Amino acid sequence: MIKKGFTNLGILILYLISLLPFWLLYILSDIAFVFVYYIVNYRRDVVQQNLRNAFPEKTDRERHDIERKYYRYLADLIVETVKMITISEKQIRKRVVATNSDLVFEYFAKGKSIIAVAGHYCNWEMAALNFNFVTDKRFMIVYKPLNNHTFNDFFIEIRSRFGGQPIAMKQTLRKMIEYRKELTVTVLVGDQTPVASDTHYFANFLNQPTAMFLGIEKIAKTIDAAVVFYDMKRVKRGYYEYTLVPLTETPKETAEYEITNMHVKYLEGMIKREPQYWLWSHRRWKFKPEDLNR
Repeated sequence: MIKKGFTNLGILILYLISLLPFWLLYILSDIAFVFVYYIVNYRRDVVQQNLRNAFPEKTDRERHDIERKYYRYLADLIVETVKMITISEKQIRKRVVATNSDLVFEYFAKGKSIIAVAGHYCNWEMAALNFNFVTDKRFMIVYKPLNNHTFNDFFIEIRSRFGGQPIAMKQTLRKMIEYRKELTVTVLVGDQTPVASDTHYFANFLNQPTAMFLGIEKIAKTIDAAVVFYDMKRVKRGYYEYTLVPLTETPKETAEYEITNMHVKYLEGMIKREPQYWLWSHRRWKFKPEDLNR
């Protein structure tokens, strides 16, 4: 009961902070950056190791520059995520723009549902909220449940504010089969780390073998959905645009791992273009291929 009380208090505080205007939130972000980067040193060892492995060709100074820019952006991402609690539809439409939403209707005209693959890049959550306004068809957002049930329910509420339907990761295939007679859009984050027991494929990603989540191509082939990739760009502070990049509209004709390799390659290119906007503090490389053979 005490733990739940503190959790509810934390949610109330976040709600009140979310009512602040963006300009004031970004002042808080500047303060948070100093605290997280210089005082707490939040996961800086993880970030530095990830950057060394991903960009061995860069100098220490270049990697340090990416690291610092990343933490500046992480602070912005935190306050923007808090703002999503109360952000209006008008603000979402203003701050996140889809450059080629017509592609969605082209696929629907062909009778194709859509799987949109995102990465932990830029503000992927805000982009998903914006995608709600592209179509009035069933819109599903796949998420990985949090251990804290109160916070988990809280984030489900945020993701469903504008009509999206959050789906727990393990229920995705079942739900997709359930709605297979409808035209739907499903957003999945493609750079999730699978658990070791569910790892069956490693792709070369950012200069190292990386365990890959295969659910995207499995679902695409099961329901014969078109697969697109979110190419996201940060236009300026608090403003984004995303382009839907076609990967395949004939998933059943692709070879094993082909769809996975396509979205991994595109994500890698996006990260290399502006690396500071990827989630470097995530422990993405928890194990290697040789670890599974022990």
